[in-house]
Amino acid sequence: MKKNHQFHLVDPSPWPLLISIILVSITSLTTMMLNTKKNEALLMMITIMIWTMGLWWRDIHRESTFQGNHTMSVVTSMKYGMILFITSEILLFMSLFWSFFHHSLAPNQEIGLTWPPVSIYTFNPLSIPLVNTLILLISGISITWTHSSMCNNNFANTKNSLTVTILLGLYFSVLQLYEYLKSPFSISDSVYGSSFFLTTGFHGMHVIIGTLFLIHAMTRMIKLHFNKTHHLGLELAIWYWHFVDVVWLFLYTSIYWWGK
Repeated sequence: MKKNHQFHLVDPSPWPLLISIILVSITSLTTMMLNTKKNEALLMMITIMIWTMGLWWRDIHRESTFQGNHTMSVVTSMKYGMILFITSEILLFMSLFWSFFHHSLAPNQEIGLTWPPVSIYTFNPLSIPLVNTLILLISGISITWTHSSMCNNNFANTKNSLTVTILLGLYFSVLQLYEYLKSPFSISDSVYGSSFFLTTGFHGMHVIIGTLFLIHAMTRMIKLHFNKTHHLGLELAIWYWHFVDVVWLFLYTSIYWWGK
C-alpha cells in the first residue's frame, strides 16, 4: 500500500492483547505456585508466552527487513523507546540499591545492630564475584568490537566477536548459578539475604535476557537481515548489554565488596 509519509502505521495485531492476558495469568499463577508449590501451570503459561513472543517478533522481522517499514524516522523513535526502557530499568535497580543501603547504613536491633547481620557469612569478593566482573568487562570490550565490525561491514569479525560475547554471558550465568548453589545463606536469612538474592537475581535475569537478545541478533545477522547502515536490532542489544555491565559494576562494589 502506498503512503505519503515516512512513519509506520502498525497493522492490527492480536499479539499485544494475547501477551497482556498471558502476563496477567503468569502473575496469578506465580502467586498460586508460592502457596501450593505446584508450578506445572506456570511453566505451561511461560511456554505459551515464549511462543507468542516468537510469533510477534516474526511479524516485526517481516515489517523491518522485507517490507521496509522501518524508515529512519521509525528507527529514531525506536531508539527513544529503548532509552526510556533502559531508564525504567535504572530506576528499578535504584530502588533495590536504595533498600540495600537503607538497611546497611542503619542496621536495627533485629539484625544485631551490625552489617552484615549476625550469623551471616558473606561471599569472598575476590572469588567468583571478581571472576564474573572480569567476564562482563571483557564482554563489554567484545560487544564494542562487534558494533565496530558491523559499522565497517566486516561480517566475519562481527560474528566472531558476537559469539565471544554470547559465550561469556552464558559463562557468567553458570558461575552465578554455582554461587547460588554454594551460598551459605538463603533469601530467608534476614534482610541481607533478601536484598542480596533480589538484587543479584534481577541482574542475573537481565544477563539471561541480554544473552538471548544477542543470540537473536546473531540469528538475524546469519540470515543477512543486517548491514552496516541498518542494524537496529543488534545496536539495541548492544545498548542493553552495556547497561547490564554497568549495573554489575555498581552491584559488585556495593553489595559484594563494600557490603561485606
